[in-house]
Amino acid sequence: MTTLRAGVVAVQGDVTEHADAVERAADAHGVDADIVEIRSDGLVPDCDVLLMPGGESTTISRLLEREGIADEIRAHVDAGKPVLATCAGLIVASRDAKDDRVTTLDLLDVTVDRNAFGRQVDSFEAPLDVAGLDSPFPAVFIRAPLIDEVGEGVEVLAEWDGNPVAVRDGPVVGTSFHPELTPDSRIHDLAFFDELAVEADA
Repeated sequence: MTTLRAGVVAVQGDVTEHADAVERAADAHGVDADIVEIRSDGLVPDCDVLLMPGGESTTISRLLEREGIADEIRAHVDAGKPVLATCAGLIVASRDAKDDRVTTLDLLDVTVDRNAFGRQVDSFEAPLDVAGLDSPFPAVFIRAPLIDEVGEGVEVLAEWDGNPVAVRDGPVVGTSFHPELTPDSRIHDLAFFDELAVEADA
């Protein structure tokens, strides 16, 4: 069976939920997912795909830089390998988080407004029409960031209330919502298997 090595940035956030989602997506394609939890440098270069979960963006960005993971993620994207960045992961992956406490990776040519959709008590679920999906996706928003500026080369995959909430920039897909908090793994499928030609594991 073909094997996909999926790295989940595990310094903070929904690590288990993302691992489960990418395993479901891989299984649907007859692929075995080898999950690697990334908390230190040296692991990203061996990964085929990466997931950047939610959490607290200032903490995530600080730990990525401190542990030497940030430059490895940038090199992963420069090599054309896929990344799925969700919620706080989207903030860290952006060009500009409008917050000096967040050192962004500049993987997505977007600017974001942190917590623009409100506090945790304002969290909600909404059916989203997503480009490439044949039916609405049950998106879960939790203190979600607002994508308020999109570069020319960025594809908007979904909008909510007139604002982009899912985008693709080359091999990187970013979402304001948490696709891992639902049994529906189609966002992980869209991020990884639309673009990725998985090589057979030696």
